[in-house]
Amino acid sequence: MATPPADKSRLRTGFTTGACTTAAAVAAVRALRTGKLQASVTITLPIGREAAFAVKRCDLFPSGATCAVVKDAGDDPDVTDKAELTVTVSWAPEPGIRLLGGSGVGRVTKEGLGIPVGELSITPVPRKHLLENLARELAGEARGLAVTISVPGGEAMAAQTLNHRLGIVGGISILGTTGIVVPFSTAAYKESIVQAIDVAIATGLDEVVITTGGKSEQYGQKHLPDLPEVAFVQMGDFVGFTLKTCKRKKLRRATIAGMIGKLSKMAKGKMQTHAAGSEVDMGLLAEIAAEAGAAPEVVEKVKTANTGRHVGEIVQAAGVEGFFDAVCRRVAANSVGHIKGGMLVRVLLVDFDGRLLGQAEAGV
Repeated sequence: MATPPADKSRLRTGFTTGACTTAAAVAAVRALRTGKLQASVTITLPIGREAAFAVKRCDLFPSGATCAVVKDAGDDPDVTDKAELTVTVSWAPEPGIRLLGGSGVGRVTKEGLGIPVGELSITPVPRKHLLENLARELAGEARGLAVTISVPGGEAMAAQTLNHRLGIVGGISILGTTGIVVPFSTAAYKESIVQAIDVAIATGLDEVVITTGGKSEQYGQKHLPDLPEVAFVQMGDFVGFTLKTCKRKKLRRATIAGMIGKLSKMAKGKMQTHAAGSEVDMGLLAEIAAEAGAAPEVVEKVKTANTGRHVGEIVQAAGVEGFFDAVCRRVAANSVGHIKGGMLVRVLLVDFDGRLLGQAEAGV
């Protein structure tokens, strides 16, 4: 099992299903190419950091190899903690890499997830990371590779998630934009938020940008280039706590940067946005779309959309002007109401490629 990197908030970080899958796949290819069992493997994570993983299982057979890496989620209460990400590889006569789905890995059946319907539920960053690592391992090979990913017990794990509601059937999703799982669910993480805000204030700043994760932080930095890196604080799902901390610390302004899914929850007034405690309200988004002038048939599509991302795709395709600004206005108003005024709250809504779709500001 891999040893997760130390976390400054004193919580143990862990590794994503995507990182563990890539590690298992690399180990399996090395076993296949060398004919030697692999006890451990080191890979470079999507964020550029190297990490070593123990290989729990490594089997060689005439047509291929199978390796398994056990996920360690650190101190994050993740249902996939201790899952065995298992990859079987075999040579294929035609060049290229084919990803095949084994048991326990979900398959997408609905739109709005950023993954084509019918494909394995492997999100873009871990998919790219996996394929790039396999391509490096296959350098110089004329043959192709068949790669079967499976997770024993994955279907039971998925039953504890929202996968079934999102149209992901048959198992868990392979996720992770950085390769590292950062715990978001304990008091210690809240301490790290306070520390980050304190550091920003100590540098003389009177505003911070609060984001739900690394990707929204990256996009926030893109649209607010004049602010130093220390101004950006990852709040995870603790929106209300972070806003109240900003006000208590007498900041002039807090900017919330995020994507449609999380921001739509805030637009409903949810100030803790973990998936287990809140869901995207399609009825509310349909109401906002109607107020923005969407045609009745577009409003109906929004009501039955699969995800917040799907809603964004629908309103953009229909050319509904002002929808995203309206979402931002609700988020800003709810945020100011939650802290009972006394601070400016700005909201930036970006898409999954980092383009700014909407913005608003409220407060004193």
